[in-house]
Amino acid sequence: MKLLHLHALPADMQLPPTAITIGNFDGVHLGHQAMLHTLKQRAQADGLKTLVMLFEPQPLEFFKGSDAPPRITSSREKIELLRAQGIDYVLIARFDQAFRSLTARQFADLLKFQLNGKALVLGDDFRFGCDRAGDSDFLRAYGFPIDDLETVLVHGERVSSTRIRNCLLQGDFNAAAHLLGRPYSITGRIQYGDQIGRTIDFPTINVALKRLTPCLHGIYVAEVQTVYAPSLPERVAQQHSGQPSGLQGIAGYQPLSILGAAHVGTRPAIAQEKPEWRLEVHFPDLSANLYGLLVRVTFLHYLHGEKNYSSLEALKAGILQDVNDVRAFRQQYTDSNALSFLMI
Repeated sequence: MKLLHLHALPADMQLPPTAITIGNFDGVHLGHQAMLHTLKQRAQADGLKTLVMLFEPQPLEFFKGSDAPPRITSSREKIELLRAQGIDYVLIARFDQAFRSLTARQFADLLKFQLNGKALVLGDDFRFGCDRAGDSDFLRAYGFPIDDLETVLVHGERVSSTRIRNCLLQGDFNAAAHLLGRPYSITGRIQYGDQIGRTIDFPTINVALKRLTPCLHGIYVAEVQTVYAPSLPERVAQQHSGQPSGLQGIAGYQPLSILGAAHVGTRPAIAQEKPEWRLEVHFPDLSANLYGLLVRVTFLHYLHGEKNYSSLEALKAGILQDVNDVRAFRQQYTDSNALSFLMI
């Protein structure tokens, strides 16, 4: 798969003939996957390459900033999910004042001449151009062959990013997984935080969110594994002269993963000039330097909402209870078959 940025395309670049679909693709859920399947079928039938156009920031983020709906997936996560779907080209269109001012005709010209579009696959609610003046009928009249995708239903209800956000905010990871076609996770690199975890005797990783606001808010049982080598157990062993240290955390359900208490929120118990969203995972019985690793945090179970602890001692007691709840969860669900959404 090739990743392209619209604003950086050379003027003389000539793409091969393409079949194009366009949208936010937030979550790359079952509805999106059905669209991508149709796109690949159209491309194969007509001898075309597949191209997915994404917007960054997403349009509502441009218009509403932090008041926009929270993101299910970051830009990186979308790209990796589209790569897994076998798409030939992903094109990132920078959504700014110049782009949002394009007329419907200018946008259609872009698809035809700059992206060499020969066919389009569009959702049933697709609108585009300044003041959302364009739609499928406009593009069909312009001359594009168009496949309009019908709504995808799960349990009689429309699959949508909005529906998935609501499931995640309610802590219903089973329902979210059945709409996404996979367990819900956040992927990010472990970065330096405020170093508070070590002062209260709880190893903690701070995972880059790469989104204005997440779809979660609270404390969760979460499974953590690296995206690339080394694995977490390998990293721990490497830092203990290759020998198991006895401090390797709670074994997860997937190979080479560990469980922790994941905190997604703005940390009201910590004094801050400007509160910011964080994803932190607290581990019991783990000792290692994990900075720089790219990890996937998969959310398994909602424990409770974010709390404003009165002191660091109260925070420490609260985290201790959370990690004990993680232990209890692992003891209760000893087999991943008990968590049906992990097996999708």
